Amino acid sequence: MTQQTNAGFQDAVKQVTAFHGHMCPGAAIGIRAAAIALEQIGPHAADEEVVAVVETDMCAVDAIQQMTGCTFGKGNLIHRDYGKSAFTFFRRSDGKAIRISARPNAWGQRSCEREEILARMQSGTATEQERKRFREIQAERTELILSKPAEELFVVHPVTALPPPRARLHESLQCEECGEAVMETRIRRFRGRNLCIPCFDGVTQGRS
Repeated sequence: MTQQTNAGFQDAVKQVTAFHGHMCPGAAIGIRAAAIALEQIGPHAADEEVVAVVETDMCAVDAIQQMTGCTFGKGNLIHRDYGKSAFTFFRRSDGKAIRISARPNAWGQRSCEREEILARMQSGTATEQERKRFREIQAERTELILSKPAEELFVVHPVTALPPPRARLHESLQCEECGEAVMETRIRRFRGRNLCIPCFDGVTQGRS
């Protein structure tokens, strides 16, 4: 049975679509990466047992959150702003970890038509027909990603690094500029005052 016809896989696609708001190539990459993580690292994260480190902030991350249970709120979803479609998963119980990185051709062949339409969409000059065609191209790319063999989409290799430390609870301090509560680890000190990051940036960038 292929992933396309597997009922569980199709349910995951539906759930991610509902969570993300639509289905697209980025979400499809996340679905396929999360499926590998679930197979090799384990099922839905119980508290912080599974940790995901993502190197992008694009659509794939929503699929990873929905399918693995790793979330920012629990502290077991960590974003590193590298701009790569790469995802590392750790299992705390035994230290097993894998890094899943998308191959350069994972998204399909470069399409001049898609790029030209996208440029017109971004400039606000695309016609409704062109927008429709763009959606068709995106749907084709999405279907390709969902149906390709995993080895054609990703490079998967074991990781020997230790998992990130568990999330900790921190006290809150009051910013002496805006009066809002701030996690103590994010407080900045300036001329003897406790400041939140925006207020610190404001007073330091505004000084002569």
